[in-house]
Amino acid sequence: MTSAADALARLAAFTERFHARDAAGMDAHLPFPHAMLIGGRLVVWKTPGQLPAGYFDDLAAQGWARSTYHETHVVLADDRKVHVLVDYSRDDADGRPLSRHQNLWIVTFESGRWGVKLRSY
Repeated sequence: MTSAADALARLAAFTERFHARDAAGMDAHLPFPHAMLIGGRLVVWKTPGQLPAGYFDDLAAQGWARSTYHETHVVLADDRKVHVLVDYSRDDADGRPLSRHQNLWIVTFESGRWGVKLRSY
């Protein structure tokens, strides 16, 4: 597998755990520290277990049932780091989009495995 294919596989595995509402399973796909750039604010999770309590309940209250990737486009890759532009929607139970987003995710190879190191929203 190439680094890009490895990174995309890790991104898909993370999203599978997201759909299962499995925070610990999501953490298994993140190297720590893990960073998120949300608007202009940098949030760093130093350890697993940082997803806010009620996160999935809040999404469900907004009508979210799952997210759909419309495109994952590798924009930069080498043997230890892959930048992926992720175009996705948050959808309701009938598959209707509630919102659409484009984010940049950086997947890195650390400690012998690939993981989602940074997400920019």
